[in-house]
Amino acid sequence: MSTVTEHLHPLPTIADEVRDFYDRYPYPPPVDNLEKYQRQWQSPERRRADFHLFWPNRPYCEKQSILVAGCGTSQAAKHALRWPAAQVTGIDCSASSVRRTQALKEKYNLKNLEIRELAIEQVSDLGMSFDQIVCTGVLHHLADPDVGLSALRRVLKPDGAMHLMVYAPYGRAGVYMLQEFCKAVGIRATDGEIRDLIAALSALPPGHPLETLLKHAPDFRHEAALADALLHPQDRAYSVPELFDFLEKAGLTFGRWVRQAPYSVHSGVIAKIPQANRIGKLSPPEQYAAIELFRGTMARHSVVAYRDNGGKAQQVSFAGEAWLHYVPIRMSDTICVQDRLPPGAAAVLINQTHTYTDLFLPIGSTEKRFFDAIDGKRSIAAIVEKTLLLTDPSTNLDTARAFFERLWWHDQVVFDESEQPG
Repeated sequence: MSTVTEHLHPLPTIADEVRDFYDRYPYPPPVDNLEKYQRQWQSPERRRADFHLFWPNRPYCEKQSILVAGCGTSQAAKHALRWPAAQVTGIDCSASSVRRTQALKEKYNLKNLEIRELAIEQVSDLGMSFDQIVCTGVLHHLADPDVGLSALRRVLKPDGAMHLMVYAPYGRAGVYMLQEFCKAVGIRATDGEIRDLIAALSALPPGHPLETLLKHAPDFRHEAALADALLHPQDRAYSVPELFDFLEKAGLTFGRWVRQAPYSVHSGVIAKIPQANRIGKLSPPEQYAAIELFRGTMARHSVVAYRDNGGKAQQVSFAGEAWLHYVPIRMSDTICVQDRLPPGAAAVLINQTHTYTDLFLPIGSTEKRFFDAIDGKRSIAAIVEKTLLLTDPSTNLDTARAFFERLWWHDQVVFDESEQPG
């Protein structure tokens, strides 16, 4: 039975606690200088590669409507800088985060940015629909993530795409152990207790599951980042099967991983283990689930998702002959290394955003000629014609097909498939 006091002073909800938490500890930590980010995204080829990661089959277009849901302190402003021809809307439940974003909007004169203090669950109140929805690091903090994702799906255009990131359980095992530690000893999100917690973490025993994450995430030493990781009032994680269920329940279709090489049976150490053939015979979701278990340290999952079966039109396939007309576009973070090479390699390709050190791609001399001919304009067929002088056409095509598929799985290229012959 409720009391008179409860009616006069209702207990805070999870949403209230999360809002208060971010008002006190805005995350990501606020920034006031986006010049470096702006310079990085001035490259038209970087923007084009980013577009075709989401829409291989659509002609390149910068005039999009973009929703950044749970935009934090700077994410919506960054997207407005990245896509100056787009109309960007940012929403966040935290008044502090909205104020920080508003300050960036004014500093950089971002006339293409609108910012609202609004919960994701109420996103329909905007009365808008969007070509792209970006929601990274947010849904796992909602009281009911299913409600939040369904709300986002309702404002996604039929041919739109979502970029979603949620926590993954196995790589965050140490985080969840320390969360339980904090609860057990009554550590709260206050400045003094956070400073004491930072000091305590320096004394973690060697081999603790959090140790590796601390080494690779130095921002854990910052108060807001540490509070977000260890003292957040609401936090859950999704394994690969749980993520696929999450998407399906909301009426969304999995498109691809934003970085797919870590999940691929074709890439890195996974391609070389004795069980690789067995993994390859599983369905794609089962492959991804098995590889998550084998790798063991994935701390988050970033995916591209579409409404219902809308993603089928955006599938990249190397069956048939349509792949010959794909226009490969190099990923902006890829580098071509030509010193200290493995035996027989003419170069090694590395995507610098990969955190697993086994995800490098050695290429031979013929493959390097293919790679050097990628200019974002030529189709694969044109590249083959330009670079190969072998006498057997079937060998040419087999070599090209295998190489460009490997490039794609290793996150070295995306494809523009919009110029398919009628």
